[in-house]
Amino acid sequence: MLYSIAKFLCTIAISVLFKIRTTGMEHFPEKGPVIVYSNHRSMWDPVIIGCILKRPVYFMAKEELFKIPILGFILKNINAFPVKRGSADRNAIKRCIQVLKENKVLGIFPEGTRSRTGVLLDPEPGIAMIYTKCKNAVMVPVAIKGNYRWFSRVEVAIGKPIDIEITEDAINSRKLKEISITIFKEVSKLMSI
Repeated sequence: MLYSIAKFLCTIAISVLFKIRTTGMEHFPEKGPVIVYSNHRSMWDPVIIGCILKRPVYFMAKEELFKIPILGFILKNINAFPVKRGSADRNAIKRCIQVLKENKVLGIFPEGTRSRTGVLLDPEPGIAMIYTKCKNAVMVPVAIKGNYRWFSRVEVAIGKPIDIEITEDAINSRKLKEISITIFKEVSKLMSI
């Protein structure tokens, strides 16, 4: 209920503040488990992704935000869940897997933090770890382009779903990093279009 209300209000807000242009919506699956992943430049990124997609999105958010009384309450009620940054947060990974097993949409920013310059940062291995545990999930890259100045254009490009073939049973941290880089290259391609 709160998710629908928040989405409605945020859709109005972003329509007033920015000129949103979306391409590739036809690539987004209507059902089944989906990992939607994007570059991360602004606090507006999850809001915009959550508003343009027809299906509810479950985002990870840094745990510090959940300690702010009102904001924490809102985040919990709009499908966000906490993650400890800078470490392998097993509870957050378990929650991601649960979301996907329930055939829902998981939203993730592989860079792990916002890029203040807009230049893509190296992805963290978390996205690869989640994907290796839920190989039936569809991976959908998204690129958000724009400077987020008021009334400026923000372009959201949704790419075709990708499938990364993983043949090894035992995957170490180096391999996870390699897989994350391969996955994130799809966002880089969308950024250059």
